[in-house]
Amino acid sequence: MPSSSRRAVFLDRDGVINDSMPVNGSPHSPASLDELRILPGVPEACARLKQAGFLLIVVTNQPDIARRKATKASVDALNQALRDQLPLDDVFVCPHDDPDNCGCRKPKPGLLTDAAKRWDIDLDASFMVGDRWRDVEAGQAAGCRTVFVDHGYNERRPVNPDFTTHSLLEATPSIIESHAKVIMTPTVQGLKIKIFADGADKARMLELYGNPAVKGFTTNPTLMRQAGIADYEAFAKDILAHIPDRPISFEVFSDDFDDMERQALKIASWGPNVFAKIPVTNSKSESSAALIRRLVQKGVQLNVTAILTAPQIDEVVDALKGTRHSYVSVFAGRIADTGRDPLPFMIQAVKACNAAGGMEVIWASPRELLNIFQGDEIGCHVITVTPDIIKKLGTVGKDLNGYSLDTVKMFYNDGAAAGYRL
Repeated sequence: MPSSSRRAVFLDRDGVINDSMPVNGSPHSPASLDELRILPGVPEACARLKQAGFLLIVVTNQPDIARRKATKASVDALNQALRDQLPLDDVFVCPHDDPDNCGCRKPKPGLLTDAAKRWDIDLDASFMVGDRWRDVEAGQAAGCRTVFVDHGYNERRPVNPDFTTHSLLEATPSIIESHAKVIMTPTVQGLKIKIFADGADKARMLELYGNPAVKGFTTNPTLMRQAGIADYEAFAKDILAHIPDRPISFEVFSDDFDDMERQALKIASWGPNVFAKIPVTNSKSESSAALIRRLVQKGVQLNVTAILTAPQIDEVVDALKGTRHSYVSVFAGRIADTGRDPLPFMIQAVKACNAAGGMEVIWASPRELLNIFQGDEIGCHVITVTPDIIKKLGTVGKDLNGYSLDTVKMFYNDGAAAGYRL
């Protein structure tokens, strides 16, 4: 989901939860408590929607207030009677008429957006249920999915509601099922975790720089050697000339801590978006913690890498305290390669970095696209992804039935092309 975590079913009042008192084919609000009648099935529908995790918020136009056919007090009394009998979380009322040109009278979305701000509601994950075209258009304008309760009024019908039913109770299964399908279908747009591309091939890096899903870059001496890079500094400065505005990590390659410090300071001088990568130990298994503290004191942005154990996480987070911005790079993929579940390590790192401040956790060495969504679910800040995995982002949320059919067709076509016979 996006940043808001709550979801709601917005309910028009008259005609959805209580009788709309139709006269000559047109709906009218009840004038008094004596005329207020909750529609059949509404209590059951509200209970089921609440159980499914939805907020229930009434959003109602009451132009009779502006027309002086009703008072605010009488409208409030009707709303309170409904709240006394139904598990409603809130009621939002527009007291205006069309000539007032307000922002809250449906079909404008003001009532819904005001409710979303008050209740921290994800409008994309919410529904608007109404019995008039104004309700449906307001929901569409707010970004909600819409349900039209069709009572056959003598007025124009809404255009393209997501569902058309005859009652709130009839609509309830569709609302719950539709929401369940959406939350089970991942989207790249819904990700909070930042994707960094891992590699050292200039052409590929520049190609990925044009991908808005890629928020930064990392590399290391091994990748640079594999790419045939001969001049480390020249390569780095060339890349930075083309990518000046996204975080990029370049790693030291000395085994001596004093020389690592010299290299880190030089790397940091290349630009404000540069992070100096420091391994958690040198090749003699000596801790880099003291070096990390010195570099933090000198204001160097760090990416502490090759972390694989819980004690290493704690030691690095402690050493980085006071940093203005640094990364704690935990090699989840390599942990998984040993048969261990990396999630407890990653959760520990996220909690420790969030508590300390100034640090972000990198899920390093992912093995599959699913790792992006696992990292996102636990609140991991960054994941380094190879170009091969980034290519798979196009399959995110793909319909599984269609994907199954594609697979069957692939097997069939390959068998036919090979000319196999039995």
